[in-house]
Amino acid sequence: MDFVEDKDLVKEFLNGNEIAFKKLVNKYSKKIYWHARGMLNNHFDADEITQEVIIVLYNKLNTFNFESNLYTWIYRITSTRTLNLIRKKKVKEFFSLSNGEFDSLKSEGDLQNNYENKAEIEKIENVLQKIPVRQREVFIMKNFEELSYKEISEITGKSIGGLKANYFHALKKITELLNGPE
Repeated sequence: MDFVEDKDLVKEFLNGNEIAFKKLVNKYSKKIYWHARGMLNNHFDADEITQEVIIVLYNKLNTFNFESNLYTWIYRITSTRTLNLIRKKKVKEFFSLSNGEFDSLKSEGDLQNNYENKAEIEKIENVLQKIPVRQREVFIMKNFEELSYKEISEITGKSIGGLKANYFHALKKITELLNGPE
């Protein structure tokens, strides 16, 4: 049903119906945000990624050919943008640029989430930030977004075997970090 609905909305948008695009944005923006948020551990960066992905969709939707689900294509864009931002931040941190700025952004992001169970969320986010990016990505997609290995493989372009290995290592590392080494 989603495939047909998405295909119809894309066609309508490409024929000039802006409301169809708005429906796609409403359908996918939260998923984009939470995927980026899980990878970045920062509200403002996740919000920025969400906006970037929406702009890419608006400008590039005419290139989508439905060889995969629209959902898969959107997540691939989101993952790529998120990983690029992580790399940029690591370069800035390496050269000690704007370290204080990043700390203040993180603090402001935490203020936005006072209504959530901060202690639990921070514990999980901190643990996730300590595992390698590829393992984190698979773990988040599998557990929080409830995607199958096949869907994750389509999104990332990685083999199912490699994804399973990354997931296994992520689980092991997360368990160690939460409970201490066995």
